[in-house]
Amino acid sequence: MTKHTIYLDHAATTPVDEQVIAAMLPYFTQQFGNPSSIHQFGRAALAALDDARETVAAVLGANRKEVIFTGGGSESDNLAVKGVALAQRQAGKGAHVITTAIEHHAVLHAVEYLETLGFEATVLSVDADGLVRPDDLRSALRPDTVLVSIMYGNNEIGIVQPLAELGAICREHGVPLHTDAVQAAGSLPLDVDSLNVDLLTLAAHKVYGPKGIGILYARRGTPLLPQINGGGQERQRRAGTENIAGIVGMATALQLAEERRESYVVHCTALRDQFIQGVLETIPYTTLNGHPTQRLPNNANIAFEYVEGESVLLLLEQHHIAASSGSACTSGSLEASHVLLALGLPHEQAIGSVRFTVGKDISSADIDYVLETLPALIERLRSVSPEYREQVLQVV
Repeated sequence: MTKHTIYLDHAATTPVDEQVIAAMLPYFTQQFGNPSSIHQFGRAALAALDDARETVAAVLGANRKEVIFTGGGSESDNLAVKGVALAQRQAGKGAHVITTAIEHHAVLHAVEYLETLGFEATVLSVDADGLVRPDDLRSALRPDTVLVSIMYGNNEIGIVQPLAELGAICREHGVPLHTDAVQAAGSLPLDVDSLNVDLLTLAAHKVYGPKGIGILYARRGTPLLPQINGGGQERQRRAGTENIAGIVGMATALQLAEERRESYVVHCTALRDQFIQGVLETIPYTTLNGHPTQRLPNNANIAFEYVEGESVLLLLEQHHIAASSGSACTSGSLEASHVLLALGLPHEQAIGSVRFTVGKDISSADIDYVLETLPALIERLRSVSPEYREQVLQVV
């Protein structure tokens, strides 16, 4: 029996790094000023804001004026999708947007909202591995297309899209490309020019930073209509007094993630592959969801036939293992994941899927414990499954 809970849900959120906490603390107490104030407290806050923006810009290979701080990844996605689409229509460019069937709900619901305003949306399907076909994107682009939104690394199955190639297609047609890169930070390169993206979303709490703070990179010249009105903060693109402590935490976490990226990828990939191999070799009727290698280094999404994912999670919890049945925003629901259904999985297989995501503090011994524990839990659940008894055990 393990003496600590093994946390395998890093795609949902991560613990805040001690260095990030240390960087944030002064801005809750001594340096508490509003950066819009002209006195010394305000100037100190403004200096911290400017330094953080420079740090983020350096990681992205961007200009500091292109970095917008928001209240999180969902807000950044909404600002990108709604802000660009509405600005483009206002300028007479058109009212057609393109996205994919496996996006985070922050993008999909923003697109659905645009449809209520008269926009037309094309939702691209993916192949059985979860990848967007470049030819499908090329075929979907139209003269009135004003935005394409395709995520970089998927939050549920970890699939990494060929973003630079997709971005090049958008460039050929003069259409802005937005990417939700929330899961990609710390694992994949974020240079916006190499990726051929015009807008990019990040969130601090996926890279050992605080919750409630996000970033939207918006390339200079990209039309963007603010979605929160009020003051003139963030160069009039996002009103509201800046969360200086959170912004400092975001910048610190992102910089640390970039500095550690190479070693982090090596560490997580080894653990991920150890886990995937162990599960597939020891538990029958299991499948890895998504492309076997073109995936985030920390993500393993496994379909266990003849069981429900929620039941697996409950038993794992009893053995001090924390995982997820899908997106953190819908983990309390027994509805099949829209991402897994988009891969073509049958409903029964989709609801039997569990996401395991490792992190920097997980060890090989932790994975060994999970692999020792999991087979008996799956067998226990299958033993009371009528389908398993009839189809596998052939017991009527």
